[in-house]
Amino acid sequence: MIQLLNFEEWDKQEILKKMDSDDFYYNYLGRHALSSSSIKLLYSSPKKYHYVTQYGQPDSQALRDGWLFHTSILEPDKFAKQRFIEVQSKNTKKYKEALAEYGKVYTIKEKSDAERLQDAFYQNESALQMISDCEFEKPAIGIIDGLAFRGKADAIGKYLVDLKTTRTDIKGFEYSARKFGYDIQVYIYCKLFERHYKDFRFVVIDKSSLDIGIYTVSEDFYNQGKRKTHEAIDRYRTFFINGVDLHSYTLRGEL
Repeated sequence: MIQLLNFEEWDKQEILKKMDSDDFYYNYLGRHALSSSSIKLLYSSPKKYHYVTQYGQPDSQALRDGWLFHTSILEPDKFAKQRFIEVQSKNTKKYKEALAEYGKVYTIKEKSDAERLQDAFYQNESALQMISDCEFEKPAIGIIDGLAFRGKADAIGKYLVDLKTTRTDIKGFEYSARKFGYDIQVYIYCKLFERHYKDFRFVVIDKSSLDIGIYTVSEDFYNQGKRKTHEAIDRYRTFFINGVDLHSYTLRGEL
């Protein structure tokens, strides 16, 4: 049995079946199970985590571009069903009217940008080999340090694969991976999917040059993610279980 953060208990196989639903995964479990995204927020600031859980994550262009690229590769049928508006900018009247009517729309430019990345990915044999004979968008749920965690693997087979896009030079991905907390994702996903860190692969595409990189994970990177995750869990327990006043959270340092 899996006990969620709201103390509901679920049969593991039953909840895994329901996790195929985006609404259940992102909305219901988004409130009642931790994830690599929520741990990144908690590690950054428990106030930021509280704000996002209360009001939602801002829809940045990087998130939109990343979602479209992922979907074009892993769920092409879903990609084809998205509403793409014949405009180049989200600031146009036509786009705003479509957004008001349908709730979730993309520009034709966003579509062409995603297809440009998709085409580059499909032409790279090494990238294709990484996701061959894999299950896509595979969900997992489990307990880490006594708390419920959820995750979805982009692709899992011989390797545990995560697709990433970068707008900076791909040669600096090692820096970006630490900056954006990908070490946290590695630790949590390895725990949830019961895989060794040596099985993890990042497949990264540079949105500017279209260069593709494949990155393995070091023990140091994995352990750094482990340390950050457990530090964030401690913050969750302090402020969201034990009820310590969130306004008391204070950063301290020396310059």
